[in-house]
Amino acid sequence: MSDTASATGFPYRLLATDLDGTLLRSDESVSGRTREALTAATAAGAAHIVVTGRAVPWTRHILDDLGYTGLAVCGQGAQVYDAGEHRLLTSVTLDRQLAGVALAKIEAEVGPLYLAASRDGLDGEVLVGPGYALHGGLPATPFTEAADLWSAPLNKIYIQHPTLGDDELAAVAQRAAGGFVSVTMAGQGIVELLPLGLSKATGLSLAARRLGMKAADTIAFGDMPNDIPMFAWAARGVAMANAHEELRAVADEVTASNEEDGIAVVVERLLAEASSVREAEAPVRQDEAPARQTSSSV
Repeated sequence: MSDTASATGFPYRLLATDLDGTLLRSDESVSGRTREALTAATAAGAAHIVVTGRAVPWTRHILDDLGYTGLAVCGQGAQVYDAGEHRLLTSVTLDRQLAGVALAKIEAEVGPLYLAASRDGLDGEVLVGPGYALHGGLPATPFTEAADLWSAPLNKIYIQHPTLGDDELAAVAQRAAGGFVSVTMAGQGIVELLPLGLSKATGLSLAARRLGMKAADTIAFGDMPNDIPMFAWAARGVAMANAHEELRAVADEVTASNEEDGIAVVVERLLAEASSVREAEAPVRQDEAPARQTSSSV
């Protein structure tokens, strides 16, 4: 714990939270209890930063609804977004030639894939090809011609398979194409091909540097394998009860689920512990000091 952190009343200067399955409940809302806990942590000196696999166009409405005006790491680390000013600070795009090679290598192993892709930019569309099952009712643009997929800069490509499950598909993709792209699994039906070397840790480290903070200052919350690099970077990683087993295996702690205010449970505990330490370390006032015992003769 840094000296600055210990002086704030919260043991970490930076509190990083994933969105889906972590900060958000299944209806995409944030509970009143969790909002209050985050407000208390920021009042105690911590900065809250959202770190999500969603690109900015799929994230902006949630941040606006929360009244969130800080930095957010979006697109699996590809984008650092200033929510207060509604502008991109950094953006990393996928090398489309390498992505094409990666797809060919994966399809050589498992056969044809169902594809979707996230275009770069504040208003970048998500393109969805035939057969791809989009979860959550988020806005997307259908495409049928392969040329449409490659016609503009992309942050990522999503892949699905007719029969393989997410874990198996991610493993095959990593084995076949891991030298060309980064592969991650971010949720149900969400296996992604990213720029090589990109992860949530990449984007979070850039955002933290802008805030004058570092890994040792950070506690991170998440639920899926795409949060593993973020946990490895942060001083402490907390997995939700609903987290994927791969993330639970590397977490420092497992809290309650996203439906049961898991973030609030940990934040409230840390605030209470910090308060107890401050009270124990507070100097005794002179008028509260115990009276000195004196001996008297009989």
